[in-house]
Amino acid sequence: MENTRKAGILLHPTSLPNNYGIGTFGPEAYAFVDFLKKAGQNIWQILPLGPTGPGDSPYQCYSAFALDPILIDLTHFVKKGWLESSDLKEAEKANSGRVDYAFANGSRSNIFKKVHDLFETSATQEEIADYEAFTSKQSYWLNDYALFKAIKETMAGKPWYEWPDEIRLSEAESLAQYKESLSQRIKYHKYLQFVANYQWLALKEYANKNSIEIIGDIPLYVSYDSSDAWANHEVFMLDKNLNPDLVAGVPPDFFSETGQLWGNVLFNWDFLKQTGFEWWIRRISYNLELADIIRIDHFRGLLAFWAVPFGEETAINGKWIDAPGKELFEALYEKFGELPIIAEDLGVITPDVDALREKYNLPGMKILQFGFDESDFNGFLPHFYHPNSVVYTGTHDNDTVMGWYNELSSDIKLKFHKYAGSIGSGPQWLMIRLAWASVSQMAIAPLQDVMGLDTDSRMNIPGTLVNNWQWRYFEGQLPDEYAHRLKDLSILYSRINPDLKDTSAI
Repeated sequence: MENTRKAGILLHPTSLPNNYGIGTFGPEAYAFVDFLKKAGQNIWQILPLGPTGPGDSPYQCYSAFALDPILIDLTHFVKKGWLESSDLKEAEKANSGRVDYAFANGSRSNIFKKVHDLFETSATQEEIADYEAFTSKQSYWLNDYALFKAIKETMAGKPWYEWPDEIRLSEAESLAQYKESLSQRIKYHKYLQFVANYQWLALKEYANKNSIEIIGDIPLYVSYDSSDAWANHEVFMLDKNLNPDLVAGVPPDFFSETGQLWGNVLFNWDFLKQTGFEWWIRRISYNLELADIIRIDHFRGLLAFWAVPFGEETAINGKWIDAPGKELFEALYEKFGELPIIAEDLGVITPDVDALREKYNLPGMKILQFGFDESDFNGFLPHFYHPNSVVYTGTHDNDTVMGWYNELSSDIKLKFHKYAGSIGSGPQWLMIRLAWASVSQMAIAPLQDVMGLDTDSRMNIPGTLVNNWQWRYFEGQLPDEYAHRLKDLSILYSRINPDLKDTSAI
């Protein structure tokens, strides 16, 4: 990755404001890009964009490739003339500061069906050609996903491993029958993917034109209840009945005394090696279309992963199993050359993980909140950083800076202020200044930290299953003051967006 200093904001699109229950790829997303530009930023980092399942986690999706249709901008169809504003009434809901996933998913069905019907009767030749090009190019995952979603609807949303054996095991005759009987719903789900992809890429293009890069996010694992595990079961560690013997997690760590039991299916690395890592190459290739830079979550799992017996209630009784990360990256490098990848290298990191990251010049992650404790030598303090890193005030898995600060002991608070060089200033801006001043090539803060919000605005608490991924901000919560302060810091520490002609402090 190029060694230029950059800065930006972590914000998932679901957190954007509007009156439709959840943030989307709509006008508010473009307004956020404008804010980033005004603030001199050149990075927008997001979480995975996939269709979420129970628990609403973007790290537990129904597909490793699909985008979540609830992120589609509904006003797009009004601008096209296909719908009237009144047609969107059933999807309207005032922004409460929290995402309502149940409402967002349930309120769009009629609208999506109507626009799909209109597409089939009213689309221009150019639109039809674009749709056919998309479905042809993405057929390697799209056909399975659309069929998976259509069948799931007939099964009242049950996970695929609870379907009748003939379709659970993908018997040819049963598959053919479902493809025929559900052909219209299959086309419907393909269309939604086409629209979501089109809208996201248009938004990404707008960001790129303003010299703002998108950092996307790839969960290392996929959900057991996913089209990938159902249609490509050989890629995963499943027995002859397609049940997992082991599932993914991490051992006890900073976030949880009992570890984290994710429950994802694990990869069958022997099969992946035999196929030249084709599934992973396709995954990386598609994500490089969706983002400029990719963060691989739980990067260390590519060299060794924590495997927990299926049915365990915690992740304590797991074991480490080696994975062929070196061979995988050899294949990726041969295919793509230099890899615009950030390695999430937090937790228990062994020398081979560092060696793989350094061999391919992949920046690792530094979390400022981790730097302040009672130890004398803490590698998360900026004076220990290497330029080939990305520093965060915190991530989606951390408390906000204000929530974190409020829980510190008086001694650690004093240590923090002494290190930051200022006593009495707002902790969130001291943390942002420390990040921006560091030698790390990229510095990123969650939007909640720019706003100085407390624990109530935290995005996720690892190891918990409810009330996560819901935070949203309100219209008017991004005053020019925040843009000015971020721009000043970005000028001061040589991280300014190159498109800004005026690089004088405001």
